[in-house]
Amino acid sequence: MVVGKFELNRQLFHIFLGIAIVVLIKYSFISKELILLAIIAGIILSFLSKKTRVPVIHNLLEKFEREEDINKFPGKGIIFYFIGVYIVLLLFPKDIAMASIMVLALGDSVSHLFGLHFGKTKHPLSKTKYLEGTYAGLAVGFMGALVFLPWQEALLASVAAMIVEAIEIKIGAAQVDDNLIVPFVAGAVVWLVRLF
Repeated sequence: MVVGKFELNRQLFHIFLGIAIVVLIKYSFISKELILLAIIAGIILSFLSKKTRVPVIHNLLEKFEREEDINKFPGKGIIFYFIGVYIVLLLFPKDIAMASIMVLALGDSVSHLFGLHFGKTKHPLSKTKYLEGTYAGLAVGFMGALVFLPWQEALLASVAAMIVEAIEIKIGAAQVDDNLIVPFVAGAVVWLVRLF
C-alpha cells in the first residue's frame, strides 16, 4: 500500500511537533504547566469546532485530522498527543520524559509510514499493522531516545513502546490512543529498570 499525501503530512507533523516540544522542554521554553494549558485550550477549541468552523483551526483540522475524528472529536490526535506528553512530564524525570516523547514522535510515526509503504509481513499482535513498520519504528525510536538515555535504556524504551504500539488496547468499546500508550510505556519501562 502506498502512503497517501494526507497520511504522510499527518505523520511528518507528528514527528516535527514531538521534536519541537522536546527542544522547547530541554531549553526550558515550555513547562508541563504550559502543556496542560495547551490541552485545556485544545479541548475548548475541539468543543467549539463541533459547533462552528473556527477560523484557522478548521483549516488545520482539514489538513491534519482524519475525517471521522473531525466529525466526532475535532483535534483528537493533537489533544491526545499533548496529554501523552503531559503524562510523561508529570510522572518521570526530565531525561526519561524527553526520551519517551522522542519514541512517540519518531517511533510511532515511522512505524506507521514504513508499515503502510513497505509492510509485507502481518504483525502477529495486530490485524492492521506490519512487522516491517514495527522494526523501522523501533530503530528510529531507539535513535531518538538515545539522545537522552544510555543505549540499554533507549533500546528497552523503544522495544516496549513498539510492542504496545502494535496492540489494539481497548477500554470497553473505545480503543486507547497510541499517543497516550507509547510515551507512557517507553517511560515506565526505563523508570522501572532504574528502580530495580
